[in-house]
Amino acid sequence: MSADTEHGAGRAGLGGPPGGGLTTGEVARRLGVAPTTVRTWDRRYGLGPDAHTDGRHRRWTAADVARLERMCALTATGLPPAEAARLARSGKPPAATDSRGAAGPPPAPTPRRSRAGSGLRLGDVRQECRGIARAALRLDAAVLDELLLTAIADHGLVAAWTEVIVPTLQAVGRKWETSGERYVEVEHFLSWHVSGALRRAAPRTVAARPGATTVLACVPEENHTLPLEALAAALTERGVPVRMFGGALPVESLVAAVRRTGPAAVALWAQSRTTASRPLAQHVAAMEWGVRGARRRPVLLTLGPGWAGRTVPGLARPSGLAEAVAALEPPMAP
Repeated sequence: MSADTEHGAGRAGLGGPPGGGLTTGEVARRLGVAPTTVRTWDRRYGLGPDAHTDGRHRRWTAADVARLERMCALTATGLPPAEAARLARSGKPPAATDSRGAAGPPPAPTPRRSRAGSGLRLGDVRQECRGIARAALRLDAAVLDELLLTAIADHGLVAAWTEVIVPTLQAVGRKWETSGERYVEVEHFLSWHVSGALRRAAPRTVAARPGATTVLACVPEENHTLPLEALAAALTERGVPVRMFGGALPVESLVAAVRRTGPAAVALWAQSRTTASRPLAQHVAAMEWGVRGARRRPVLLTLGPGWAGRTVPGLARPSGLAEAVAALEPPMAP
């Protein structure tokens, strides 16, 4: 499906059933703004629905939402809300300025693409991704937290991570890579709030049980901790005791942590092939503890794209969060 076709298909789905449309809350989630913001734009700038329906609840059509998307895009460029609203209502592009700040001819129109109204090409993803992307680009902390926690509550932690959070993080990463080091602040901002949402969504830390703990750590020189944070939250949700050691854990510290905890399992994350170490994985997998005659070894999982092509014989390498949880979650009692 082409970008223009996808864009049109998305618009066609906004209207809902005949005489229907989206509620203000649904529009706010789609745009990645608070419902109060939508109501303020309606009251203050006249960006409400064109048609009025019976009853207390107002309904927004595809054309109504298109105006609000334009309002979001214009305000994200730094345009004052009143001017952005005027342009959103008129459909005209903002006036260009020359090097002295004087108004010049308007720029040529650009092709319309499926971009979530934010400059991020997300493709065929859940609608929540678009709202989260917009909130991240605006550096809107309150709305971003609300959207992330709502996605986790609606879909469950594993599905929210896989189908909402990861696609959005990947889109922000692509934007950063292709825009000459711009948007680094957006990537850091989004990552920080995802980390906070994962912590708030998870229940309290599970108390350690002998032989049941799972150790989670990044390999030395690896600092990408978010995937491990998602795994820690998902395991805690399922009652698994977790000891999380975060990024770039030195070899001697990892070995000491394993000896001190005597874990049932160890999961090592490597984002890059330059940080993944087969000798380290083999060493940890061979560690033993316990009394003679009843020695135990941990189950070791190698997680992350850094281990691709570096498969360690006899060690599991789950391909995603759901698979990692399934490998580490204890079997249910019959």
